[in-house]
Amino acid sequence: MPDPENPAGPARDPAPDPVPLPVPGTGEPLPLGVDLSPTGHPEVDAGLARLEALDGVPTDAHVAVYEDVHQRLADTLAALDRD
Repeated sequence: MPDPENPAGPARDPAPDPVPLPVPGTGEPLPLGVDLSPTGHPEVDAGLARLEALDGVPTDAHVAVYEDVHQRLADTLAALDRD
């Protein structure tokens, strides 16, 4: 039911700043500007930190890190199943 004191509804977070578009001809990767919040699980947070470190790195370097983070997260989940 709508709030009669606030007919517009709850306040919403403002839209995030737009991601800058690459400048043609520079060949430089631009950061995505994605904020990552800590999860409270050290193993997961370590994987997120590795992904965050890729911001601005050429995409050909991403695959090895993605595979490593995926394996670490899979191992973390498997460890939870064993406990």
